[in-house]
Amino acid sequence: MQEYDIALKLLLQGSAKLTMRDLTGTAIVKWLDVELPKVQNLRLDLLGQTVEGDLIHLELQSSNDTAMPFRMLEYCLGVQRLWGQFPRQILLYVGEAPMHMESELRGPDLLFRYGLVDIRSLDGDRLLNSDEIGDNVIAILARLRDHKEAVHRIVERIAGLAALARDTALAQLLILAGLRHLAGTVELEARKMPIDVDIREHEVIGPLLKEAEQEGERKGERRGERKGELAVLRRLLQKRFGPIPSWAAEHLASRSTGELEELSVRVLDAKSIEDLMK
Repeated sequence: MQEYDIALKLLLQGSAKLTMRDLTGTAIVKWLDVELPKVQNLRLDLLGQTVEGDLIHLELQSSNDTAMPFRMLEYCLGVQRLWGQFPRQILLYVGEAPMHMESELRGPDLLFRYGLVDIRSLDGDRLLNSDEIGDNVIAILARLRDHKEAVHRIVERIAGLAALARDTALAQLLILAGLRHLAGTVELEARKMPIDVDIREHEVIGPLLKEAEQEGERKGERRGERKGELAVLRRLLQKRFGPIPSWAAEHLASRSTGELEELSVRVLDAKSIEDLMK
């Protein structure tokens, strides 16, 4: 799904000003490139600074992930450590399946919340009427009365852009259209335009896609290692203490590979699951 993230990030950081205002209620004057320091080496999707100096963290998600509250809390704490202030957080869901994720974590002395927005709650027809091409392209993911007519309008608008902007916008539209099974419709409309875009050879998007693929491969390797560590630890816990409580399973699901390795060593001396999770 890296290509969707790349296209959306470029649009939201670029000309999709109406979309950002609808999401945040304000304008971003500066985008911050931040890789959070700590064990998991977290990287946010987008972190922006408003004219008032507040931080807004926008995370993009194309599938339902039950671990998102844990990830969002980790991101929040990481930003606070690095910048000395808590960000306002918004998780933007762009997937096709109905959204069913939680937007908070509750504990005995903990209440953590963040904004959770299904992009289909945005008015796509309003975005189509924006003067910014970024808003027009993102409209393909929002709530629309007529998707085919919207595609026609967007492609017609793209055709009137200068060469580089036109190629970039069309490449982004082709990528995002895949999330709504409209790539074929976009291609049919694009054939009426005197251009031929190879997304992977595009000078802006192509290198980012290749970099994302390499990072995806690295993440896949790390996920494989983490999955193996988690399986081993679960077997050890079940053999030592019996069935694993749901709260403990959720706790384990949020731990990094290194943390799981440490727990696997400590489980031999732990007196209980509660003792191990301290």
